Amino acid sequence: MGADLTAFGDSLAVPSVLCLWIAVLLRAPGALRSPHQRGLWLAVATAAAAMTLNLPAVVTYATGRDPGYAHTIGLVRNLIGVLSAGAVLYFVAAATRGRRLQLASAVATVAWLGTLVALDAAAPGHGTHTMPPVGDPVPSLAYWLVLISAHVIANTVCVLICWRYSRRTESRGLAAGLRLFGLGTALAGLFWLAYLLKALFGSVWAMPALPLLMNLHGLLRAAAILVPTLFTFRRTAADTATAWRLWPLWRDLVQAVPHVALNKPRAGRVLELLWPPVPRNLLVYRKVIETRDAILILGEYAAPGALESARDRVVGSGVPEQRSTAAALALVLREAREAKLAGLPGQPGEATALELPAAIQTSQEGGDLAEEARFLVDVAQAYAAPAPAPATP
Repeated sequence: MGADLTAFGDSLAVPSVLCLWIAVLLRAPGALRSPHQRGLWLAVATAAAAMTLNLPAVVTYATGRDPGYAHTIGLVRNLIGVLSAGAVLYFVAAATRGRRLQLASAVATVAWLGTLVALDAAAPGHGTHTMPPVGDPVPSLAYWLVLISAHVIANTVCVLICWRYSRRTESRGLAAGLRLFGLGTALAGLFWLAYLLKALFGSVWAMPALPLLMNLHGLLRAAAILVPTLFTFRRTAADTATAWRLWPLWRDLVQAVPHVALNKPRAGRVLELLWPPVPRNLLVYRKVIETRDAILILGEYAAPGALESARDRVVGSGVPEQRSTAAALALVLREAREAKLAGLPGQPGEATALELPAAIQTSQEGGDLAEEARFLVDVAQAYAAPAPAPATP
């Protein structure tokens, strides 16, 4: 059973390290620009480096060469691990804006690193650093106690603060990132707690689970720093879907009143989405604003009471009640656009005859742009559908 658990944990080693490095590379540009993200990014990057040096293939290769080479790999791996623990403390300090904790994390990291180097140098000649199932730790018990204490202290503080602040923040993305990072850190804490039990009491019952704990920790930390990327991707996908649905209505209205468009429409909506004429994060905003402006102008070509008459036409057409206003507006816009393209004169003085729906009025007053976008998507769907038959007198 223990051997199977260890084998399963080892099978996750390469996927875990790959996920960590992918996450580190994807988040590097944003993290290096943002001081508040650098600590988290550095913690994951150093953890990825330490776990890379701890891959079974790397360990086997190192131990198969001369003892000096194996010793160097082991020492570097441990020092990077402590640097990762210090980065975790720094991340926590940066997230909580605790200057004293930032200073303490820096001082503690330097002290831990210096002590490990000194203890390693003072130990008798040795190869790779290890905690064997039987026998004394290599290079010494003191070395391992310092190494374990660095990880246990940093991980414990990180888990407590991640849990506390994930419950306080109103940002779902930040809360998810903190919880994933805290859970991954908790698994790493259990990993080092098992080593502490082995060092102090010779307890080995938890040792088969250690590869699984460490590699799950890597996957969770990779997921934690990818949360902003995933939220950005989801927002981009939602904006793309909204722009796709708005495009036919926007194109027809802009053809009738082209001066409302900031840029000339592309030849088709696929090209519009693949090569947007404005920054991608402003695509939906521009579509909504320009569609609204076109509606206001085409209102001059609508007869007084046109919206009320259109509502009467859609009442018996099977349109759901919550979409009846959008369907009525679509009907008015279709007729107003035809009048504009036919060269019929508008009625500027009667522009207010087309009563704007509440969603558009709210957005004009600085309200919810997303609400207006949803309403205009309903208008676009009704606009593309066959017009209801005129009411029979």
